Amino acid sequence: MQNVQSIGIVGAGQMGRGIAQVAAMSGYTVQIYDVSPEGLKKGVDFIEAQLKKGVEKAKWDSAFVEKTMKAISTVSDMSKLSSCDLLIEAATENKAIKFDIFKKLDEVAKPGAILATNTSSISITEIAAVTKRPQLVAGMHFMNPVPVMKLVEGIRGLETSDETFNTVAAVSEKMGKVFVRANDIPGFAVNRILMPMINEAVYALYEGVASASDIDQAMKLGTNQPMGPLELADFIGLDTCLAIMNVLHDGLGDTKYRPCPLLKKYVLAGRMGKKSGRGFYEYK
Repeated sequence: MQNVQSIGIVGAGQMGRGIAQVAAMSGYTVQIYDVSPEGLKKGVDFIEAQLKKGVEKAKWDSAFVEKTMKAISTVSDMSKLSSCDLLIEAATENKAIKFDIFKKLDEVAKPGAILATNTSSISITEIAAVTKRPQLVAGMHFMNPVPVMKLVEGIRGLETSDETFNTVAAVSEKMGKVFVRANDIPGFAVNRILMPMINEAVYALYEGVASASDIDQAMKLGTNQPMGPLELADFIGLDTCLAIMNVLHDGLGDTKYRPCPLLKKYVLAGRMGKKSGRGFYEYK
């Protein structure tokens, strides 16, 4: 098992900043890269604001916040991540984007560095194949919001070595997460089950079975879920839900994974959920 001390994060969005925060809080030195300077600043500011909220709630003291923030730095050039022991990609759920990132990471990462992806559905084997180090590539699927959710879904590609997989498991556990192992099949375990449920809820709305609020209320009270499926879809991002359903449909070839036309229509209209201010519900 490798000794990981420094972690590089590619992407400062909601997943990247969450992973960076938890990694720094767990004693790792963290560098965050993003193509957008504004995105980098926004990500780090968000982390600091979340840590300060923890002080207000007496979860930790200001000295802990200062120590955690000192462990985080930002870089605007991906090559500056070359000293990291582990690099975690947390970009948008798009094959072309992820393939491009991994080709670049493979070039800049030091020999022996592990390359991990936070993908929630795309094949780890396929991502690893664009690199010259497939044995050092693995999936680390964190849940949103990262500081709150306890799960990391670990996925090994066809060539992922035991040492690599054991290392990402150990890193996840040091971050206070429960590491669950899943096979490299479209959607893995979580989204193989979750996304068809969300998609079926969209179909129920599309076919007039019930209103959005009644569907969510029924599932919350009837199955003891903390969030209804349509509310959860808004929280995840309808574009992300559609992307995952497309991966399931294309990868498994079964019509039961066909994305609901209403989900497609909402995404085309720019109704992405909470992040855009409107999805199945409206947000201020």
